[in-house]
Amino acid sequence: MRGVFLALSLIAALPAGAQTAVDAPRSNAGLQDWITAFRAKALAAGIDAQVYDAAMAGVTYEPKVVERDRNQSEFTKTIWNYLETAVSDARINNGRAALRREQTALAAIETRYGVPAQILAAIWGLESAYGTFRGSDPVLTSMASLAYDARRAEFFETQVIAALRIVQNGDTSLENLQGSWAGAMGHTQFMPGSFIDHAVDWTGDGKRNIWEEDPKDALASSAAYLAGSGWVTGQPWGVEVHLPDRFDYLLANREVLKTPTEWAGLGVLDLAGKAVPDHGPASILLPAGAEGAAFMIFKNFEVLESYNTADAYVIAVGHLADRIMGAGPLAADWPVQDRALSYAERIELQERLTAQGFDTQKIDAKIGPLTVNAVRGWQLAQGEVPDGYASPRFLERLRLGR
Repeated sequence: MRGVFLALSLIAALPAGAQTAVDAPRSNAGLQDWITAFRAKALAAGIDAQVYDAAMAGVTYEPKVVERDRNQSEFTKTIWNYLETAVSDARINNGRAALRREQTALAAIETRYGVPAQILAAIWGLESAYGTFRGSDPVLTSMASLAYDARRAEFFETQVIAALRIVQNGDTSLENLQGSWAGAMGHTQFMPGSFIDHAVDWTGDGKRNIWEEDPKDALASSAAYLAGSGWVTGQPWGVEVHLPDRFDYLLANREVLKTPTEWAGLGVLDLAGKAVPDHGPASILLPAGAEGAAFMIFKNFEVLESYNTADAYVIAVGHLADRIMGAGPLAADWPVQDRALSYAERIELQERLTAQGFDTQKIDAKIGPLTVNAVRGWQLAQGEVPDGYASPRFLERLRLGR
């Protein structure tokens, strides 16, 4: 969540025709049959038979995990509502305290991996409130229940094997293998597969331990992951910018890359009215359309997306990091009269756009680049500002055909 740290960023909406397999009744007896059948696959992947049998002996079907997985697409927030919680005064103050508390380790981790201490602190704050909420659900129970549910069987089967390998490798005990309902673990919420691939033993005790009170292994592991994903040392995630009155909103596209100097030539300046320093090619992001904040985003924005693909999450990490270092709040207003579109409304929006000749390519409730481009096409045809913002107000106009 692209990376697999957060299950929320990985679990896609299914096409309508894919619901049949996952709608069949599930039970603990059925899960036990699945565990028996899955044993051969786990052993073939290198899991010791004794480890498998001991670890899976206590696994039971957890319907609440499956229910949350199936229903999570309905729970959405506007970006401003999300940021209000994610970058609250309490989280900023706690982040500054955490940065002071772990400054020696974070400075060394930054030197080793090139990822700023405040970025790591922000991720830590968003993922577990600086270690306060690391999750207490048995990871194998969650992963096995979701694999058996079959909605994302292949992905969660790999997570079951990864979780078993964590125990087999001795990084933690079966009893300590706990996390969120979705399987994300420790201070910075690694999924089991990402842990296997990227976690590091920073403390040198022979274990990659992200579960205990000491956060150093977790923080270093997140830095290692971001560095491996292409983090550019010295480059910001993004900068809030001011757009000129006659800005061409078709340029606000992730595929349109220009240097900050080139953007300045088009009137895109920082909030002080100056050109943004040249940190490399950048694009303009409008998470709430023409009526909200505008950001000039760089390569490191994309790197943070490997942790979680949601624009709101990446902006929250970057902005929280900036606030921890003393920056002020975002300057722009948001279209607070809008609410988030529901899952059903996002489906309807895509269906109506496609029916009116602006093909979204997919009907999946995801407002990604394809849908944004379709929204822009419709807006252009209607003589509107083509900012690509899919709001309830836009849906109302779409329903009217104007």
